[in-house]
Amino acid sequence: MQCPKCRGNMRTFDRNGVHIEQCDNCRGIFLDYGELETLSRMENQWNQQHYAPPPAPGPAWGGGHHGGHHYGHHRRSWVNALFSS
Repeated sequence: MQCPKCRGNMRTFDRNGVHIEQCDNCRGIFLDYGELETLSRMENQWNQQHYAPPPAPGPAWGGGHHGGHHYGHHRRSWVNALFSS
């Protein structure tokens, strides 16, 4: 298969049942019909499992540090993990 953008060779990867085509030349990523929706649904499910809401605030005395946890920082998208390997 040839890349529709640059005519380079395309390679197919299977990631969790989703077929992803990537060009060896321009590194473009192409998805078949419905695969973007599948990836979006999978990312939403992954986020719900890995990012629980922060606990309710504790008592007001003591400065409100909440035990040293910083929620919401360094969130990595599931889609980033999908394309990282």
